Amino acid sequence: MKIDVITLFPKMFESPFGESIIARAIKNKILELKLHNMRDWAWNSYGAVDDKPYGGGVGMLIRVDVIDKALKDIKTNKNTRVILTSAKGKRFTEQDAQRLAKYDNLIFICGHYEGFDERVSKLADEEISIGDYVLTGGELPTMVMIDTVTRLLSGVLGKDESSKCESHSEENYIEYPQYTRPEEYLGVKVPEVLKSGDPKKIDQWQQEQPEGHK
Repeated sequence: MKIDVITLFPKMFESPFGESIIARAIKNKILELKLHNMRDWAWNSYGAVDDKPYGGGVGMLIRVDVIDKALKDIKTNKNTRVILTSAKGKRFTEQDAQRLAKYDNLIFICGHYEGFDERVSKLADEEISIGDYVLTGGELPTMVMIDTVTRLLSGVLGKDESSKCESHSEENYIEYPQYTRPEEYLGVKVPEVLKSGDPKKIDQWQQEQPEGHK
């Protein structure tokens, strides 16, 4: 999969994605991550990408012509999904991650300032929010979505099964409790059934746990 990110702050992505699973996916060529500085498509010689809103108001808006030019240069694959990070977007879920993981190319547009010219939303396939709170920009939500999608790609985790039986992998499912050594700690013991060696009993116990459903 190829993921493109249009952002005013591409360096924000370098350290988080230079470690762990994402870095390994890039190294193994499962994921191609391209960071694009929005100012490469600035509308003037000073590198401006924003402008004052019509009708007045506080703050500046990212211009539609800037984003349109960026997408025309970047979007080359037909099986592409363009995602705009937006406070008014739909709430991101694990099911969205599974859906997005099926595309060949994802393009994320990270917002800043007071937001975008309303016409930018027409250039995107969908608007997504990661929660009901305000962030300084769209970079952190984009990182969250990239991380969630990448770990679903075949070959990224040690075993593909690792991503199938995890919390939120199915609707209303939270992963059952798990234990390791020591067998007893602070008065809490590992459930006897998990030490029984009986796969059927263990599976039944896991299915019966209240944590298995939200």
